[in-house]
Amino acid sequence: MTPTWTDETPAPPLGRPQGLGDWLRVLRRGVPILVLLGLGLALLLLVRLVEWPLFGARRPVSPYITVVVCRGVLRLLGLATRLQGAPMRHHGAFVANHASWLDIFVLNAARDVYFVSKAEVAGWPGIGLLARATGTVFIARDRREARAQTELFRTRLMGRHHLLFFPEGTSTDSRRVLPFKPTLFAACFDPALRDALHVQPVTLVYHAPAGTDPRFYGWWGEMGFGAHMLAMLVARRHGSAEVIFHPPLKVADFADRKALARTLEETVRAAHHSALRG
Repeated sequence: MTPTWTDETPAPPLGRPQGLGDWLRVLRRGVPILVLLGLGLALLLLVRLVEWPLFGARRPVSPYITVVVCRGVLRLLGLATRLQGAPMRHHGAFVANHASWLDIFVLNAARDVYFVSKAEVAGWPGIGLLARATGTVFIARDRREARAQTELFRTRLMGRHHLLFFPEGTSTDSRRVLPFKPTLFAACFDPALRDALHVQPVTLVYHAPAGTDPRFYGWWGEMGFGAHMLAMLVARRHGSAEVIFHPPLKVADFADRKALARTLEETVRAAHHSALRG
């Protein structure tokens, strides 16, 4: 959830409420979404009070609350989703391209996963609380902590948590897939995990509402979270998000993390390009 990638082409202006009708639309969508998020968070925390003493780090019930809440948020927003393929049930992780903060809701609505995010997100108002409550793994962009992060990934993966990585390291304008960074895949080659672990590539494609800029859902550069969220709430109509689950790859079939990252990137980029052309 880090809008740091920039492009030479100026970003389209974000929509803003222009009159009473627009503000009523914002309230009609925004208030129910806030209520749903609040109720979902309260229920999740109550369930965790039972889960923790019985199952420890395992979460056999609470992730499904997150799935239901995310599906509800997308329905209230008016963003339709389409799924292709099936989420794996293997022991392992998912990787996807990253276009917007909306990815969190779209991907969590499709499968119970635990996102891997930069450490700063934990301190963001509202978003940080939701991220911590749903079991997000926070990492720091510091090479000195690489070994500790690998240990953290190993612990979560061995605990049968399905982690989801954004290997691009930044969100984009939704019209491209950036190179995948192989660093995060180091834990996959741990001797305790390599032979049993699978990684499933996931392609996320946004289709803008008719008549709008194709980059409508992209969140990048200097775009503020609040301004972009307001633009989504005020939009008269929404397009759709397409989630494509590709066949999972067995980590043991790859020589190293660079080879794995390269294959994952090629798979996601090819499907993304094909979906945009289609």
